[in-house]
Amino acid sequence: MNRRTLIILVLVAALVVAGFATRGFGLFARADAGELALYGNVDIREVDMSFRVGGRIGDIAVDEGAKVKRGQPLAVLDTATIQSRMAEADARLGRAQAQLQKLKNGNRVQDIGQARARASAAQAVYDNAQRDYARRQPLVGPGAISRDVWEQTVSDRDRARAQLLEAQQGLSLLNAGSRAEDIAAAEADVRAARAARESAGTDLGDTRLVAASDGTVVTRAREPGAIVQPGETVLTLSINRPMRVRAYVAETDLSRIAPGMKVAVTADGNPRTYHGSIGYIAPRAEFTPKSVETENLRTDLVYQVRVIVDDPDDNLRQGQPVTVKVPGARPRLGK
Repeated sequence: MNRRTLIILVLVAALVVAGFATRGFGLFARADAGELALYGNVDIREVDMSFRVGGRIGDIAVDEGAKVKRGQPLAVLDTATIQSRMAEADARLGRAQAQLQKLKNGNRVQDIGQARARASAAQAVYDNAQRDYARRQPLVGPGAISRDVWEQTVSDRDRARAQLLEAQQGLSLLNAGSRAEDIAAAEADVRAARAARESAGTDLGDTRLVAASDGTVVTRAREPGAIVQPGETVLTLSINRPMRVRAYVAETDLSRIAPGMKVAVTADGNPRTYHGSIGYIAPRAEFTPKSVETENLRTDLVYQVRVIVDDPDDNLRQGQPVTVKVPGARPRLGK
């Protein structure tokens, strides 16, 4: 073997070793660096629709299987009882507001004039009684008048003085107007009446059951005419937008995926491929759920992955088993 042949053999051997070491200089994909397949189910999300107040169901506008839009009326209660409460609350609020306005306006001119007239009359009576007292006082000693007449004169004078003071105080009160404490109490009564009115209005609004989101009616639990308690389920809605898939990734493949990665979702018997992205990866491991376990995964720890489907349709149904493929999965660490 000549020197040239030996050199060629050495170079070929070096290329073979380098090829194995670099997996064909990067031309051949690693066995675990390509597409990753996950398994799971379309998430089941339902909401039980109920009235916040109790009463008799007047009407239910939808049936099972009906598709509803956010804000669409679904059912109503009979409102006769709450309407009566509303009328009573309106009356109480009006009365409280009138009382407050009366206190703020103060006393009428006529009331003050009447009190002033009473004070003037009491003053005249007192002045007359005082004159009688002054005239008869010198006559008591000589006995010109009897003791009984004098005592009656003193009594009349004192009574007239007390009545005058009462009339003057009444006039002073009317001139002073309402007390600040009375106005504050009346304002509190107005607030309480308004709160009762608003509470009745809220209850009246809650006699209408509307869809909180787009969805499908899956259960009609009650019928018109039934008496329901607050919080008792009347309808159950399935929320299908946004559509989410709950899949599971093995612990050994956890490092290969990340939130935001694009995925393809397929279901048995459905020829369409749906597109989405990974939205959430659970921070804690769990044992493989029975709905997705295989012989190789029965005792393995897995992490839950939430996938948001971007282009769902009615053929992709809640609870349906699906396969989630991650074409851009990272290579496995240490491989």
